[in-house]
Amino acid sequence: MAFWFVRGLRRGIATTRYPEKIDSWALALPSPPAFHSARLTTGLVDRLARNCAADAVTREGHELVIDLGRCTGCGRCVELSDGAARPSGEFLLASSDRGALVKRVPIRGDQAR
Repeated sequence: MAFWFVRGLRRGIATTRYPEKIDSWALALPSPPAFHSARLTTGLVDRLARNCAADAVTREGHELVIDLGRCTGCGRCVELSDGAARPSGEFLLASSDRGALVKRVPIRGDQAR
């Protein structure tokens, strides 16, 4: 292993090439939730925020705010959401911009009532 490390330093290689395709086993990895805007209500979002172990889900006015940088993909919000959330399947979330990891979802379920 030390040989490859020294060789990489000498050649200026910091990382290996990214895989051409995603391995099939990777689809079973925990992933942050994707929310269905029309099924979200302010009461539901407040409940999800209270139960989020990572404090990744909050509500600002009539928007659900999820910080994907904090989300651990535990699935608790999917279990509690009554069909308003599902696993996104996205686990490649690297970003050089911290703000790109904060998503805002409009709460539209209250309008249907």
